[in-house]
Order: sequence, then structure tokens, then C-alpha cells
Amino acid sequence: MDRQTGRIRNHVILPSSLKILFLFLDGIGLGESNPEINPFTRANMPTLQFLLGGQALVRDTAPFEGDHATLLAIDPNLGVEGLPQSATGQGVLLTGINIPAMLGYHYGPKPNPDVAKYLNGKTIFSKTVNADKKTALLSAYPPRYFEGINSGKHLYSAIPLALTNAGVPLFTRDDYYEGRALSADFTGMGWRKFLHLPDAPIYGPEEAGKKLAELASQYDLSFFEYWASDYAGHKQDMHSAVHQLETFDAVLKGLLENGQDEERLILLTSDHGNMEDLSTRRHTAANVPLLLLGDNIHRREFQKGVHDLTGIAPAISKFLQIN
Repeated sequence: MDRQTGRIRNHVILPSSLKILFLFLDGIGLGESNPEINPFTRANMPTLQFLLGGQALVRDTAPFEGDHATLLAIDPNLGVEGLPQSATGQGVLLTGINIPAMLGYHYGPKPNPDVAKYLNGKTIFSKTVNADKKTALLSAYPPRYFEGINSGKHLYSAIPLALTNAGVPLFTRDDYYEGRALSADFTGMGWRKFLHLPDAPIYGPEEAGKKLAELASQYDLSFFEYWASDYAGHKQDMHSAVHQLETFDAVLKGLLENGQDEERLILLTSDHGNMEDLSTRRHTAANVPLLLLGDNIHRREFQKGVHDLTGIAPAISKFLQIN
């Protein structure tokens, strides 16, 4: 064994205490370095630029491997005609199964029965639970979300459907108020502004990042779903997109200040492109980022064989030993 790298016969010994935080940003592709259409080239993101050696999260930056981060461009199209969609893309991320190829089409935003069948018993959430390990979706849902689901007026999207199928409860307003979860916008301002909950807790972005690190440390696999990025893309809202990215960068700063690289791996990816090209309201066929943050040995091991969305779930399963 190489004591410095922990390698035995070209394999890496992964610590049993390793935890994974999966940051899912909906509708984030790797776009052109064009500030007219790409908010990633307009936003002030010092934390991310530091991680990427002074570069922005754009197409020309990938692939990148530095002291603190790895960035790959991975394919969300999966050999299927048409633009990638949310339900199938998220399903692939959660299962490692090329669902669009199995069905012959991309589908979204919410899972239809053909997609939903793959989200029951085959996901990283189910595998984590079956291995007697802990998992959670760290973004809480407000009361009216559950009212819509329970009344049948709304359907689960792929991620909460996979969680509930695995027997993992979604976090509620009480969980958010009592500090067991964060709001989907990280800071809680949306709960006050749009949900009209004036007593909702508010976090500064860096404070939210530190809270996210604290919550993630309690689980073997933690997941955070951020969907406002896809909304900004569909609305072609440059101001909102830039604001979101700058807020996220501050969250990332707080997140990285709290925790040890050798104890966790942070991964960020998406289901399809959208917000990186505000010249269109539609999704794009752009590759999406796979950003890995943590110990360089862990990053190098995780990325082996990952070329498209199907590689993420198997890599997580390998790391957490939940196959």
C-alpha cells in the first residue's frame, strides 16, 4: 500500500466516515463566455472563481482540476433526440439508469408513470436507507406545498417522489423553523416575500452556508435542491439570475468554512442546461457541470468513468458502499 495515497493495486481505500453533500441546481449548463446571454460571466462569484483558478463556471473552463476543485462537463442528452427535461434528467441522476434511452424520449417537468416507476426502490435514497445509512433532503417545504400534494392538485417532482418512495420524510415548516432544514432559496427571504410568512427564519448567505454544512454533517448522503435557477432561465431574467449566483457564491463560502475535506465530498451538478443561455426560454443541449469539492484523492476517484448523467449515482453508491 502507498501510505501517502492509500492506493492498493490501483484502488483507493475510502474512509467509512466519508459523507456526501449533493448540491442540485436545476437548469444549469456550461455556456459561452458571453455576458450578453450568460449570467455566469456577469455575476461576481469570488469563491467559485478562486476554486476554479480565477475562471468562471463556463464551457471553456472544463475540464479543470486544481488544489480545491474539479470541474467536468457531462452530457445530459444521453443519446436521445430532443432537449433534456427535468423528470428524466433528475431520474437519471438519482438512479444511474439512462431513463430517456429506455423510454425513447425526454420528459418533464414532473414524472409521468413511465418515469415514476424508476424512482421506487432504485434510487440513491433507497440504497442509502437499505444500507442502514442516513439520508435527507435538506430543503424544507412550506404548508401549501403539502396541501397541494394531499389534495391531488399538484404532483411530486422527481426528487421528493424518490425521497418519499424511500420512506424518507420531507422536511416541513416546523423543521425549517426549528433549524433542522433550510429553505429552498437558502436564506428564507422567499418564505417571507412570496409565502407571506413574516416570522420565517432569515439567514445571511454565508450563515446559510455554515448552517448547510452543519446539517449535512448529520447524514451520510445529504441532498439540497435549488430550483429557482431553472425559473430564471425560463423567464430570461438576467437580474434574478445574477442575484441568485452571487447569493449562491456567498453560501458556498460559508459552506466551505465549516468542515473538513477528508471527511466529506461536495458535488454540484444539474439535470439540463437553461440559465446559462438567456437568449432562449427553452432548455438547452449544453453539457452540465460536475463540480467536485473535497480531498483531491476523493475527487479523482469519484470522477472515474463519469461522462454523462448516468455516472453520478454509481459513483455515489461506490463512495458510500451502498450498492
